[in-house]
Amino acid sequence: MVAKSEGANIGFIGAIVAVATIGGFLFGYDSGAVNGTQQGLREAFALSDTGLGFTVGSLLIGCFIGAFSAGRLADMFGRRNVMMLAAVFFTVGALVQGFAETQAVFVAARLVGGMAVGAASVLSPAYISEVAPANIRGRLTTVQQIMIITGLTAAFVVNYFLAASAGESTATYWLGIEAWRWMYLMQAIPAVIFLVALFAIPESPRYLVSKGRDDQAESVLASLFGSGVAKSKLREIRETFNAEHQPRFSDIKGPVLGLRPIVWVGIMLAVFQQLVGINVIFYYGATLWQLAGFTEDQSLQINMVSGAVSIAACFVTIAVIDKIGRKPLLLIGSAGMAVTLFAMVYAFANGTLDPAGKLQLSDELGIVALVAANLYVIFFNVSWGPVMWVMLGEMFPNQIRGSALAVAGFAQWFSNYLIAQTFPMMAAWSLAGSYTFYAVCAVISFFLVQKYIHETKGKELEEMQG
Repeated sequence: MVAKSEGANIGFIGAIVAVATIGGFLFGYDSGAVNGTQQGLREAFALSDTGLGFTVGSLLIGCFIGAFSAGRLADMFGRRNVMMLAAVFFTVGALVQGFAETQAVFVAARLVGGMAVGAASVLSPAYISEVAPANIRGRLTTVQQIMIITGLTAAFVVNYFLAASAGESTATYWLGIEAWRWMYLMQAIPAVIFLVALFAIPESPRYLVSKGRDDQAESVLASLFGSGVAKSKLREIRETFNAEHQPRFSDIKGPVLGLRPIVWVGIMLAVFQQLVGINVIFYYGATLWQLAGFTEDQSLQINMVSGAVSIAACFVTIAVIDKIGRKPLLLIGSAGMAVTLFAMVYAFANGTLDPAGKLQLSDELGIVALVAANLYVIFFNVSWGPVMWVMLGEMFPNQIRGSALAVAGFAQWFSNYLIAQTFPMMAAWSLAGSYTFYAVCAVISFFLVQKYIHETKGKELEEMQG
């Protein structure tokens, strides 16, 4: 087995991973920025609950378009080039969202930003998996999830301090621009850094082989793993591609409802990562906690605590993912999320309504909800948060990786969109009922993982079957 970490240029690989995961940071920031801007959006564009749900969820429409397109574009033009395009979209989306004067312009910019998020979500882990040594690939790809949560937390922190400095999120702030608009504009800074940094990293050697550019691929492999293994690794990679044609979308066709079984497994992972409800906390955290009786200021602080807890949980994953494997972590996460979600159901079901119909929790139930929510976030970020992306980046054979990622990425973001779009309506009906649905999905995910997931720990990408 070649390309183990002992002979690898870890410093160079680490620098590449650091650049690639800026896309994860932007993914998280763009997803979390809306969390503290909802009152500003309501007032600026006179939005109803349904209008707010669509405006928030419009990012996710762009995400599933971007995720699907990026997988195929990456096979045609390269992983790095498509990440550069995503960086441009991140920049444009941030600036136009911040300055938009109409809902239509804002939604259009949010779609552009969403396309960048979707592209980064599938390409960053795929790129990392294609340059990392097999025995530390899980750890390096998990850095992507840390950066996603860091981006989310950065958005929460920026939102909190901008709102606190201005007095409230809708107050006028720097240069006569409302504070909530600055919450979007700040994202342009890391987006430009991402674009510039991408010029310093190489293209994926597996993409280069797929295009017949073997000399360039060997040069990249030598810089990653040393010249002693570059030729043998190149030969292994070449053998996994169809000599008759370059990767194409039809390669994922198979006997099970038109797709290969491994593609269906990827879709299952992608969909259930969303059906457990994690992005309700990410996108509607402030609103959720206000529904549960906390003030706006307290809700934003809770978001920051949840973000910090999430980052800590990902470091646990880094420590164990290449030792105990992917499947055990998914099983632990499913079980833990089911228990903590049912605890939240208990708290919400036993709350009372004030005269305005707003849910009120006693001090005891508030503590139960808060502790359960943070334990839920820990279980998710030790398991399904990073591990789903790790597996999507590594579980598919080289010939179909781009196309399979396109389909799985589309499924992930479409599910994400449905959860975000339906939560305001579900919460208006019953917050406890909403969380019962997410808890049941967590239970189902346990049994699906047990039956269909095969361990990928320590395997070279050239060994993946399907």
